[in-house]
Amino acid sequence: MDCKKYIEFLNAVEKLKCNTRHSWTSSGRQESVAEHSWRLAVMAMLCADEYPNVDINKVIKMCLIHDFGEAITGDIPAFLKSQKDEVEEESAIEKLISLLPYNTRDEIKLLFSEMKEMRTNEAKLYKSLDNIEALISHNEADISTWLPREYEENLTYGQKNSEWSDWTRELREVIKQDSIEKIRREGK
Repeated sequence: MDCKKYIEFLNAVEKLKCNTRHSWTSSGRQESVAEHSWRLAVMAMLCADEYPNVDINKVIKMCLIHDFGEAITGDIPAFLKSQKDEVEEESAIEKLISLLPYNTRDEIKLLFSEMKEMRTNEAKLYKSLDNIEALISHNEADISTWLPREYEENLTYGQKNSEWSDWTRELREVIKQDSIEKIRREGK
């Protein structure tokens, strides 16, 4: 790989460390997109034993790249993201990965295609963990950071994507119970 292009790409994706998400950390600051992707990759790594027939390395790659477009577009919460936003994010991804050599670019394109189609167990695991990570983040954050709609969303978000496996379904249910307890404790 050409060293200048390599650095140019790294400079572009560095914005993922700067761009914040709708989620807040337990210390009271907004979470970066990169922090979300990092923890999502850790989540995938840690659940490998639950999925012996799933290519966890592929899932980890999906977790690491899934928000590449947000280096250019910034984060738009799922409940606000429109079809137009999706198209802009896909265009941003194309622009970003154009800096990479063909073989790497092709691999990333294939991963994005697989994630979009949601047919493989790898894509299903990545997507369910992506939803679940957001919920865990909300539960870790002070409830004052929640929007009114999130009291219901934290109980329902990601439900459908979690249904594909017993383990993600169970994990999603534990997080739902954590949300219910948090809301009860805060008297909301």
